Order: sequence, then C-alpha cells, then structure tokens
Amino acid sequence: MRLGIVSDTHGHVKNTLDAVRMLESLGVDEVLHCGDIGSTEIPRLFAQWRAHFVFGNCDPDAGPLSMAIGAAGLLCHNRFGDITLADRRIALIHSDDARLFRQSITSGTYDLVCYGHTHEAEQHREGKTLVLNPGALYRATPHSIAIVELETMEATIIPL
Repeated sequence: MRLGIVSDTHGHVKNTLDAVRMLESLGVDEVLHCGDIGSTEIPRLFAQWRAHFVFGNCDPDAGPLSMAIGAAGLLCHNRFGDITLADRRIALIHSDDARLFRQSITSGTYDLVCYGHTHEAEQHREGKTLVLNPGALYRATPHSIAIVELETMEATIIPL
C-alpha cells in the first residue's frame, strides 16, 4: 500500500491541486493530511481517495472543516488520528501540541508518525518508528509532499 502525505495547505487551492496531480501520477492508495487545512475547499480536492485529516493550529473553526471533510466522504480525526492501514499503526498529528507529538514518537506504539506544522520536510527513525514531515504546500521552498510504501516503511519526500 502506498500512502500520500500532505500538510499545511492553508487553503491554497492551486498548490493543493499541484500536489493532487503528483499524487495521482504516483498511484497512491490513500492520503493523510497533517493539518492546517485552511479552507473548506481543500478536502474535496482529495475526494478520489480515502483521505484522513487532522486539524492544526491554523484550523480554529473546526466545525465547517469537519463538515466539508464529511461531505467529501473523507475521514476527520480532529486533532489526532490513530489509524491502522496494511497492518501498520499510524499516528497523524499536526505537532503543535509538542507533548502529544513527543509521546506519539516515544511510545513505541506507532510504526509511522506523520506530522506537519514546521513547514520543513524531514524524516528520521526513533526505534521502530518512522517520523515523517512531508513539508508544506504553503510558505515552504520548495513545496513538497511525501509518499510511504507501507510494506517496506520507506518514505520519499517529493518537491513540487
């Protein structure tokens, strides 16, 4: 299973469409959005996949965003997602809650922790856990996304 991971769209439709086109070309099976969605227009752009969303610190009005995610037939996990896909346990978090973010990484519970907030793409391992920030689709140079092959737990950061 191939996951597409995005973060920090901040309501920018054009940048998000660039990411969607790249995800299409990469043949991802599901998409994770690590928060700071920014606009009710963003969720529908991911409607072709089973997509999971969490809220970030720039998503203060969660009601309309939650409704937009549901209307697109997608999954809203509020501030923290605990997801199992292809026998891999995944934490989906924005990371502005530093304590919860750190706890997710150090608990040994998760195979993958996907996060946003910093607008900087990075990946590293802590024990068995792959920690991944796909970068951002707004206020980042370059804009970037990531894919993860769940079978091998290998991640690739892709500049757009």
